[in-house]
Amino acid sequence: MKRSILAAYGAPAIALAILLLPPYVFIPAFYTQTLGLPLAWVGYIIVLSRVFDAVIDPLIGRYSDLTTSSLGRRKPWILAGTPVAIIAAVALFAPPDTPSLAYFAVAMFVLSLSWTMIVLPYNAWGAELSGDYHERTTIAGIREGIGLFGTLIAVSTPTVLTALGYADPRTHMMVLAGLIVVLLVPTMAWCLSVVPEVRPVSRQHVPWQKALAAISASAPFRRLILAYILNAFANGLPATLFVLFVSHVIGDANIYGPLLLAYFLSGLLAIPFWTALSRRIGKHRTWVFAMMLASAAFAFTPFVVAHGDVIPFLIISIVSGIGLGADLVLPAAIQADVVDADTAATGEQRTGLFFALWALATKLSLALSALALPVLALWGFDATALAPSGASLNSPASLFMLTMLYSALPIVVKLAAITLMWDFPLDARKQRDLRNGILDLA
Repeated sequence: MKRSILAAYGAPAIALAILLLPPYVFIPAFYTQTLGLPLAWVGYIIVLSRVFDAVIDPLIGRYSDLTTSSLGRRKPWILAGTPVAIIAAVALFAPPDTPSLAYFAVAMFVLSLSWTMIVLPYNAWGAELSGDYHERTTIAGIREGIGLFGTLIAVSTPTVLTALGYADPRTHMMVLAGLIVVLLVPTMAWCLSVVPEVRPVSRQHVPWQKALAAISASAPFRRLILAYILNAFANGLPATLFVLFVSHVIGDANIYGPLLLAYFLSGLLAIPFWTALSRRIGKHRTWVFAMMLASAAFAFTPFVVAHGDVIPFLIISIVSGIGLGADLVLPAAIQADVVDADTAATGEQRTGLFFALWALATKLSLALSALALPVLALWGFDATALAPSGASLNSPASLFMLTMLYSALPIVVKLAAITLMWDFPLDARKQRDLRNGILDLA
């Protein structure tokens, strides 16, 4: 595949990453610590927005598969969702000084809808650009690598602005909103105008009932989506609690930017390594090793991290960040192989529906991770209870619960995902046979 096509396809990921990161990492602390909304209710609203996704994701995925237009199947949805996403991001990241819970809820729900309209067809489009087992990893690696670069911009923005004398989190979030607008419009225009849509290899359209029955009967799909849910939940817990953990356990709210920068930079730099390793031992086995590495890093957190222990936590962030590189690239490439298995069985290429189900799994996992906020509230944790010195005023019991939710629970969940993926049935040879059979019948 031409490098110019790959570059154009991956370009919007830089802005989409800036759009994605704050709702899961910055928004919970921003709307509770800075804007004063109740911790538990912020968590509930995030959960409800994911329940909303449970309805819209399969619908948009399925109808993007069935869309016919002069632009193709995926592009009309992306084109329609982009301006809505921009409006929602500005509303969520640059709210009034005293936003209500209703304001926060509406902004979250609209952003969820627009995000689905863009990212779901966008990822399905990438899976359809190539039928080659290893080239799919390359496409996903380029998209996620560019996305991680956008994530680095997002996590470094608060640090840079603070160093320049703009320490107010309101300013940080407003600048992030501006970056989304400036970057998303030209990169998306480039992508939509340059990257072609590959003709689907479907032989027939399968009714909803039969489609869902075939999907649920697929053993590779069941194993992958369960592992995907578990791993997303394990990653979502520390993402949701990161700012609170750094503020109350490490004791320095101003260093979360550099720590996040180290985490995501490690993931970006590790992508070529994981891609190369997957060519030698397969995608699923490589992903397993990456999850093992992240689990090992988290295992040290309760023992080496205490108030002021920045360096040990930096090392843990770097090691777990290396594992992140595989988390971002390899599952998406494996998903495309599972779609091939379904296409061979049913005669219809339903990439959008499959990616909708995986997106839904991710969002529901992140919704479950948001429940950590009301759990902390029940344990007596107060996000605003910080002394002028930076020390947390929360009880030892609530800080212990924060540490367990941040580091111990993700290990247990990742071990379950590792067990599911160790002997995953689709490898390069089996996928090649599936692809040849699909092309012979098309």
